[in-house]
Amino acid sequence: MPRRCAWVNEDPLYQNYHDFEWGVPVHDDRKWFELLSLEGAQAGLSWYTVLKKREGYRRAFDGFDPVLVAAYGDDKLEALAADEGIIRNRLKIRSAVENARCFLQVQAEFGSFDAYIWRFVGGAPIRNDRRSAAEVPATTPQSDALSKDLKKRGFKFVGSTICYALMQASGMVDDHTRDCDFHHAGVRPS
Repeated sequence: MPRRCAWVNEDPLYQNYHDFEWGVPVHDDRKWFELLSLEGAQAGLSWYTVLKKREGYRRAFDGFDPVLVAAYGDDKLEALAADEGIIRNRLKIRSAVENARCFLQVQAEFGSFDAYIWRFVGGAPIRNDRRSAAEVPATTPQSDALSKDLKKRGFKFVGSTICYALMQASGMVDDHTRDCDFHHAGVRPS
């Protein structure tokens, strides 16, 4: 049985997320939009709560296709607010739609969201060497800069703490602790 970061519980869903997704570098724009949307939905909640609803989100938000989500109107927003498969916070739902529109603008400007976001870490993952979860900060200068730039571009639910969680989840930052078998693994076994 692999040794994992201390924040991982016994649920196989959570363990699988930790082992095969968290900290693995993302370079797919649809995956970026999914992570951005789910991290925003997490605000004030645990990631585990959001992860358990991820399949509901994928269904409700058309596989996180930003072109489709950007076109959502009031009827779709009302349907989403009634969908028990997702977190039904109207501000978070509306922000996902507004963020899709901003996401498309970033893609148009930079060629891809991926090209835009990796600039905040110099194009390569930051590999931290933390002994324990207690050493992991809630924010960093890089997450502060990302948050500031996203907000300037009109994105919502992108405070520095959310941005740092996004950076960890997407592999921009490797915060697996030293006692975790996935510390600095970079890629996961298939």
